Amino acid sequence: MSQRSLIQAPFIAILAVIALLAPPQARAADRANLEAFLEVTGFDVALESIKQSASDAPEMLGMSPNDFGHDWARVTKQVFDTDTMHDMAIEILSETLSDELLGHAAGFYASPLGQKLVQLENAAHMAEDSAAHRAEGAELLAEARAAGNGRAEMFERMADAIDTEDQSVRAVQEIMVRFLMAASYAGVLDYEIDEGALRAVIRNQEDEMRADMTEAGLANAAYTYRDLTLEEIETYTEALEAPQMQEVYELMNAIQYEIMANRFEVLAARMAEMHPGEEL
Repeated sequence: MSQRSLIQAPFIAILAVIALLAPPQARAADRANLEAFLEVTGFDVALESIKQSASDAPEMLGMSPNDFGHDWARVTKQVFDTDTMHDMAIEILSETLSDELLGHAAGFYASPLGQKLVQLENAAHMAEDSAAHRAEGAELLAEARAAGNGRAEMFERMADAIDTEDQSVRAVQEIMVRFLMAASYAGVLDYEIDEGALRAVIRNQEDEMRADMTEAGLANAAYTYRDLTLEEIETYTEALEAPQMQEVYELMNAIQYEIMANRFEVLAARMAEMHPGEEL
């Protein structure tokens, strides 16, 4: 498979797949409304935070950023360019997000509670000391479970509402496959990867991955919404459980994961050009 098909074909294909999520009779929203949608929902910040995942790339290859020279930071900044990811999201949303779904989601997030939630989620997305926040979130989650006050149960309902049908696990698996195969084709590794064998290994680790991601997600919710009242958390959870909001989140999740996979494939090609101590 050529590098062009690795990077471009999945993006083209995803447009067709994601299009199925929108009702065929629904008219896609115009760009001005889509720009407002990204801002009012905080999805623009969520997209920007994708760049933080670049640090995971060398680890997936059994390497470290130092293995790719002093230019690592500059190259990853170019690949995970905020404007590029923003435009990719707008392109897909313009074909898939109906005015009806946009209005439903924007209406909630424009409310006082919605804007409060966006501020909390934006701060969590862009937090620098993520390890410390994860640890604090795990402690808060354990306290909520011990207290039996309903917060932990709400976080579980919230997680089910925004990640239907195990979407995140399957998406992360596909991102790993696409990145590792792109790295193999680009010659980043000194050995070739068999895709079938790779997928088999990842499938064997699926249960452990699902458990880890679920617990991490709950801990993140406990930290992000730590200052909300139980009533506010319940109101948010019920809003997320609404069928229209679930359609919106299914679409946004698909877009975010596709952009991440696409950027990781581009990064794999750029990693092949980098060497310790050399500038591009």
